[in-house]
Amino acid sequence: MTELRKRGGGGGDPDSTDNISDKEADGDDRLGLSGDADGDCDGDPKADTPDVPLSTADTDNTPQCLNKALEGLPPRWKNYWIRGVLSLAMISGFFLIIYMGPVTLILVVMTVQIKCFQEIITIGYRVYHSYDLPWFRTLSWYFLICVNYFFYGETVADYFGALVQREEPLQFLARYHRFISFALYLAGFCMFVLSLVKKHYRLQFYMFAWTHVTLLIVVTQSHLVIQNLFEGMIWFIVPISIVICNDIMAYLFGFFFGRTPLIKLSPKKTWEGFIGGFFSTVVFGFILAYLLSQFQYCVCPVGFNSETNGFTVECEPSEIFVMQEYTLPAVVQNTLRWKTVNLYPFQIHSIFLSSFASLIGPFGGFFASGFKRAFKIKDFASTIPGHGGIMDRFDCQYLMATFTHVYIASFIRGPNPSKVLQQLLMLQPEQQLSIFHTLHSHLRDRGMLPPAAAQAK
Repeated sequence: MTELRKRGGGGGDPDSTDNISDKEADGDDRLGLSGDADGDCDGDPKADTPDVPLSTADTDNTPQCLNKALEGLPPRWKNYWIRGVLSLAMISGFFLIIYMGPVTLILVVMTVQIKCFQEIITIGYRVYHSYDLPWFRTLSWYFLICVNYFFYGETVADYFGALVQREEPLQFLARYHRFISFALYLAGFCMFVLSLVKKHYRLQFYMFAWTHVTLLIVVTQSHLVIQNLFEGMIWFIVPISIVICNDIMAYLFGFFFGRTPLIKLSPKKTWEGFIGGFFSTVVFGFILAYLLSQFQYCVCPVGFNSETNGFTVECEPSEIFVMQEYTLPAVVQNTLRWKTVNLYPFQIHSIFLSSFASLIGPFGGFFASGFKRAFKIKDFASTIPGHGGIMDRFDCQYLMATFTHVYIASFIRGPNPSKVLQQLLMLQPEQQLSIFHTLHSHLRDRGMLPPAAAQAK
């Protein structure tokens, strides 16, 4: 940024000095974009202290009763107990939400998404607001609505075809959904161009990019969480649970045994916590996969029943949720004296999911740590005492959701009869009849239906 300012001061463009004014340069410094910001973060022990009040993360919002109960403890142990109590509360709430069903889960995912978006956008807004240009916040939320309209509209068209076919207004919205979504985005794009103000062009484009990257990180990956949910509750519960397990076990191993720093971006992370979290998470995921594979509620894809106008989770479990016998390698047979072992195939898949959550998932947290250091803030917000903001708890979850979605699409998912039927019901009667005759002829040629002559008799 220092180089850009030098160019702006001596160029041939007469407007360049106006466009890159001292006031805007100060704005860049407050955004953490100055040339020596990285040096400050690495060398200054107060690097996590914001120069300006970008967030309320340093506010102590721990419940008074908890503060009184832990009064007198050293800060390290006080923080340990606060994090522990709040973690148990959040885990209990997580299982309660799962019990309440898919609709509640979708609403919770949307709520978390909105809160994460708000926390990231607020960091940028603190600086942008100082120029009395309120369009940034307005347009940010407008783009959030547009993107959610697009993604949730796609979900409705894919999984609620019978409902769409029954309601005429929904048929119109489903048919022209992508055009409407694009038109809404274009309106926001034009509003942004009209909001450009001389001397602040560069900062406004910073914020425009800020909003779109936030939408990519938060909204797109939140949509993948819901897509995983529709594949079966187990694809929602297991990935989230193993990330929580890895976070807790890495913290415990690091707290009690941590000696060797893991990465400079997050000084409190240690190799002991990283390795201990890995093995604990693999074992936990393997056991959890075994337990959940036994319940139809967890393994069946979530579908919509047009007769009851509600979600259903009834099916014949697929092969990966049926117990199978596996022959162990010779080395293992000689060691354990076992020749075969009975497992659910999903337990084997859980090992890959747990490995990703333990080895790659933490990099989502390291990315968030780097982001916070760049803007000299401790946490994204202070929503959860001892934990920070909602985004601080979901930085690894979003990366895990994307991997789970890709994993399902690459190694698990086959043709979904329910989804195909939903799409068939949206076709015109003539098209449905043509498909029926084609399918009837195909099955008859394969010998799965009696010949036409036999049917006539």
